Amino acid sequence: MRKLIIALAALTIAATTAFADEGMWLPALVSQRIADMQAKGFKLTAEDVYSINQASLKDAVVLFGGGCTGELISDEGLLITNHHCGFRQIQRHSSVEHDYLKDGYWAMTRDQELPNEGLTVSFLDRMEDVTDMLLKDLPEETSEEVAKENSVKIAKRIKALEKSLRDEKKGVEAEVEKLFYGNQYFVFVYRIYKDVRFVGAPASSIGKFGGDTDNWMWPRHTGDFSMFRIYADKDNNPAEYSKDNVPYTPKRFFKIDRRGVKEGDFTFIYGYPGSTREYIHSEGVRYVGEISDPAKIALRTSRLEIMKKYMSADPAVRIMYAAKQASVANAWKKWQGESGGIARNSTVQQKRDFEKRFNEWAKGTGYEGLVDKIGRKYAELEPNMLAYEYYNETIRGCEIFGAKDKDYYRPIDEECTRAMLGAYYANVDSSLRPPVFNEMVASNGSVDRLVDAIFSDQALADSLYRGCTSWVKNVLARKVASINGGINALYKQYMRAQMEFEPDKAFYPDANLTLRVAYGHIAGYEPRDGVYYYPVSTLKGIIEKDNPEIYDYDIPQRLRDVYAEGGYENIPVCFIATNHTSGGNSGSPVINADGNLIGINFDRVWEGTMSDIAFDPAFCRNICLDIRYVLFLLDKVYGAQNILDELTFVD
Repeated sequence: MRKLIIALAALTIAATTAFADEGMWLPALVSQRIADMQAKGFKLTAEDVYSINQASLKDAVVLFGGGCTGELISDEGLLITNHHCGFRQIQRHSSVEHDYLKDGYWAMTRDQELPNEGLTVSFLDRMEDVTDMLLKDLPEETSEEVAKENSVKIAKRIKALEKSLRDEKKGVEAEVEKLFYGNQYFVFVYRIYKDVRFVGAPASSIGKFGGDTDNWMWPRHTGDFSMFRIYADKDNNPAEYSKDNVPYTPKRFFKIDRRGVKEGDFTFIYGYPGSTREYIHSEGVRYVGEISDPAKIALRTSRLEIMKKYMSADPAVRIMYAAKQASVANAWKKWQGESGGIARNSTVQQKRDFEKRFNEWAKGTGYEGLVDKIGRKYAELEPNMLAYEYYNETIRGCEIFGAKDKDYYRPIDEECTRAMLGAYYANVDSSLRPPVFNEMVASNGSVDRLVDAIFSDQALADSLYRGCTSWVKNVLARKVASINGGINALYKQYMRAQMEFEPDKAFYPDANLTLRVAYGHIAGYEPRDGVYYYPVSTLKGIIEKDNPEIYDYDIPQRLRDVYAEGGYENIPVCFIATNHTSGGNSGSPVINADGNLIGINFDRVWEGTMSDIAFDPAFCRNICLDIRYVLFLLDKVYGAQNILDELTFVD
């Protein structure tokens, strides 16, 4: 085991041969990357980036709401993240009378800052390699059975370690995450704050400008930001919401650089990327690009068309379904770019070519035949996994089967349910559907009649859902989990084997919603022959797209009026860079060579969304909101001088 840990460390150090901008690196190991970062322009030290002994940049970054990133921008707990990360909170505070989605909202005093039940932010106190502790004295995994036994033992050790580090009174939680498919383990210790109040956000026609049409696209003109404030008790510790709480005093917050960006400038992302699969087998890539993504795209296209029809006809319905529609649309468009990128780059064939070379190297070693074993497991997994994904996208996506919240509109749900159950019945083999579903379709005569029945009788709908859920949980999901368990056990070997096969290659752990750093530079790209995208967009582009006839392009009149005053054509709005990002990086601070805030990450370009599987330096670009557009909006459009007065600038 000691040899494995040393080998992993050596492989991380050997990362200098990687593409300069690929990689999501653990902050605790940033000392192994700092020389390369400094050679590319970074002016800070590894201790400035991550330290457990003194305040560092990590102390200004939070996991926001369990799925996004946010950053502190004042010494009074003021936090900025994306508009789409705060969208649910903005929506919950909105009504037809006070439509903060449509009009925006800014608290001009502290007592106007709005509480958000259930919203938390998590600060990382420290991360630590616990591989040796968790894998000590475990037998070599010579079979799938031994691998399963080891997994049970490791899970018990993880549970005990997390419990030993937890301190509920101080808001301290610990999570152990496996890296490199279980060849390495790190524990992450967090301090979680529960009193997070909404400070403000621009109108959705700014914060979500372009809507689904512009989502994942460049050039982009979206002012994707919102602001919150963290509150603590009188001792600066986490506390439940109370009027007696005071603004949190951070160990570190970001100063803001207004000097702007230009092509070639160093950029640094600090955040919580959600999930990547950079080292998977060719059959895993083929399933994503040719089977899974196309199926899910078709299902969500149907749901989105139904939502759009009703939302366009009624402003109240538009508000009710704004967050739901955005949630459905986000992955829908991402999958289109991902599957398209996999096809364009022939990623499946590239993986097969690698596997061919690997097989030649593996002859006569303990890894011989490993690639074929994984391939056979995927063949077993595919029909079961597809059925499971269909269930999640169809039956689980129907609101009739869940608790109805205040944002419920029956005509949308009924039409979506009819479409989803019809697609599920048509595309999933009867042997992979819950027996209760098959029986109810048969007894009613058709899917349409079954839908009529469940919308006439909620008890029948509940019965159908319970039966489907029970069968999927106890039969299909268990089968999928069992096959995936076998695949993951093989991946643990395959990951180790890849490292041995390519000892000079940079290996960084796949993203898993733990804190990472990624560095790159401002850069345009060429999406197709004869076309070059410059890396900066401006306010002029917003005015060019402005259209009062289209909700997502109907900017506030105040923004039109300010622009008409003249001199604002070149106000920067967004920029793109080569940082390796993923879901979860939404809201991440974009930092310059001096460690100061220049933007907020919020998206990737459509042509590069396959970076979760294969990073292509020619196309992979992250889209960032220029901090100067935020300042312009606060000043000229919303008059939020109280916010501007809190910020610290470096010029």
